[in-house]
Amino acid sequence: MERCNDSAEYGFILLGFSDRPKLELVLFIVNFALYSVAVLGNSTIILVYILDTRLHTPMYFFLANLSFLDLCFSTSCIPQMLVNLWGPDKTISYAGCVVQLFSFLSVGSVECILLAVMAYDRYAAVCKPLHYLVIMHPQLCLRLVAVAWGSGLVNAIVMCPLTMTLSRCGRRRVNHFLCEMPALIKMACVDARAVEMLAFTFAILIVLLPLALILVSYGHISAAVLKMRSAAGRRKAVSTCSSHLTVVSLFYGSITYMYMQPGNSASQDQGKLLTLFYNLVTPTLNPLIYTLRNKEVKGALTKVLGRQH
Repeated sequence: MERCNDSAEYGFILLGFSDRPKLELVLFIVNFALYSVAVLGNSTIILVYILDTRLHTPMYFFLANLSFLDLCFSTSCIPQMLVNLWGPDKTISYAGCVVQLFSFLSVGSVECILLAVMAYDRYAAVCKPLHYLVIMHPQLCLRLVAVAWGSGLVNAIVMCPLTMTLSRCGRRRVNHFLCEMPALIKMACVDARAVEMLAFTFAILIVLLPLALILVSYGHISAAVLKMRSAAGRRKAVSTCSSHLTVVSLFYGSITYMYMQPGNSASQDQGKLLTLFYNLVTPTLNPLIYTLRNKEVKGALTKVLGRQH
């Protein structure tokens, strides 16, 4: 393991938005507000799922898992970012950088696969309604979530050490607000094309393959909806799937553009904004998308809040 870097001993400097000092206070206020809403919203969905037995169905089991992932996703880097935005100190320890990168890689990968699992759940609900509970039995739901977590951990276990052990010849300044893989690879003073291509391969398996499965699931759902004679049935099917489709569009739109480019040809500013979007804005919006469009969640929330008074 080559460590001619000072980074192993002294850590890294997260430049973030330090080239725009007037923007830092604005970003601190906006990001603190968004992070607070994300924590409150996702924690509420998890709490409601636990407390209301009517929500103990596959759909809400996956939704509670998504909320937990969103909490982990944002918490892996936003608190550190807020600290760095607030004051002049922009440093992060080497161990802190490793933990941040590992968390980011694993949780982000799990979320990609979980969204595909949720699309399959919607396919079973719309296309096989009479057999839905037989198909999506609790053991299968647990196995699907376990596969998602296992795949995410494999990605992080492989890519995190490879990224962190690249020789950087003493370079410590990360042109990002977190220890993210593309930014760390760009700092290498050795040929990192092999690591970039491996990252691209993992991106195909973890980003594009689940996205393809989502598109196939919604292709079948669209065909089933078009065959429905009842307008009420069509409205119910669209309502059932619209929240998930919105979440998929927000998450995959940014993450696909970010990671499906060999050599990460996106500009640094683009990378920062896209990372901030899928790391903070999406987890903030997800609970709102699901609660505002879902009568069962709103009813359960009203019931739980009423119980507290």
